[in-house]
Amino acid sequence: MRQVCQKIVKHRYFDPVIIGFILLNGLILGLETSADLVTNYGQWMVWGNQFILGIFIIEAILKITAVAPQFKKYFGNGWNLFDFSIVVLSLIPASGEFAMLARMARLLRVLRLISVIPELRLIVATLARSIPSMGNIILLMSLIFYIYAVAGYHLFHLHDPEHWQSLGLAMLTLFRVVTLEDWTDLMYTAMEMSPYAWIYFVSFVVLGTFVIINLFIAVVINNLDEVKTERLKELEQPVKRDEMLKELRQTQRALESLRQKLERSE
Repeated sequence: MRQVCQKIVKHRYFDPVIIGFILLNGLILGLETSADLVTNYGQWMVWGNQFILGIFIIEAILKITAVAPQFKKYFGNGWNLFDFSIVVLSLIPASGEFAMLARMARLLRVLRLISVIPELRLIVATLARSIPSMGNIILLMSLIFYIYAVAGYHLFHLHDPEHWQSLGLAMLTLFRVVTLEDWTDLMYTAMEMSPYAWIYFVSFVVLGTFVIINLFIAVVINNLDEVKTERLKELEQPVKRDEMLKELRQTQRALESLRQKLERSE
């Protein structure tokens, strides 16, 4: 039974089929946002959700059986644990006080694309690895925000109280500036008070947007290279003794079979 499950799980069409069902599940969830479609085809959508949930349960059972009795190989993998948790949450009844939670659990199924597609797993691993380094950049950006917010309050709160009346409001205004959302309107309003106000805004845009964001990008790219290097090292690990013996036995059987065929042909 375990060998059958291993063959199914390792089959080249297994992952593409699961990806197809995840995409179908996402499509159904999107269609459920249309009141007209729910009215006309609501029951079909319910059956579709139940069918896809059944597929995901079977997938989990196959993967767990394939590694039995060494269940740690399945539950010790973070991505498998992520998939299993989503399947368990999807079993919450979609009625009563848990209805909203059940809908959110169904929505989480779409996230399974991350665990199924290796390239997406690589990106998520890179982002997770970048978080510690990003903390220092966020600290630097917070200092810049704080300094500019205090300066902006003292410079503009009398002329433009709508955006600079308090420290909190000033920081919110700077967040608008760093996203480049109509920041020139704020600058021109400040320039009505002083023609040199542009220095404040341009310097903050250069520091906050171009320098800091590029630092974020540099950290992510650096960690992406490191993750790729580690992945290549894992793939380049030497073949284990048991695997070599298995390959040799298969080669011997193939040679013996070929020898017998040659003898019969003679």
